[in-house]
Amino acid sequence: MTDLDLTESGSASARALAVPLAGIDFVQVLTSPRRRARVTAELAGFSEAIVDDDLTEWAYGDYEGLTTTEIREMVPGWSVWTHPSPGGETARQVGERLDHIVARTRAADGKTLVFAHGHSLRVLAARWLGLDVTDGRIFDLDTATISVLGVDRGTPVVSRWNLEP
Repeated sequence: MTDLDLTESGSASARALAVPLAGIDFVQVLTSPRRRARVTAELAGFSEAIVDDDLTEWAYGDYEGLTTTEIREMVPGWSVWTHPSPGGETARQVGERLDHIVARTRAADGKTLVFAHGHSLRVLAARWLGLDVTDGRIFDLDTATISVLGVDRGTPVVSRWNLEP
């Protein structure tokens, strides 16, 4: 829920997205309401991106602002994928939000571009494929990378994943 600005490096990475995304005809461009996602969309050339609250990052509750290492000092072996986040969202709640994005994307008559956050995008990929929310853990994802979810002969697929621009 923390609404951080992009770093200088993050801004440069966001601008680097403009070239590979230019010229692609997107029928809808969606962004998380968080500043870092909205600014990334703008710097990538998509200032008219539609804000969709369903794209917010997983709400970590009492763990907001803590690193995994800090949380594991309190809860050994903790992972957002396998353990609850007191005061935050459950995996089911996150999945329900991202299922809305999957439905919105599938209903569009063309390509959708999404700007969001690490865990929410990993959940989006899992739900696109019909997997459980916790299977998002298998999709390693860096910031300001390009991933493409698609359909091959009626089957949802990962066409590209975690590509540097």
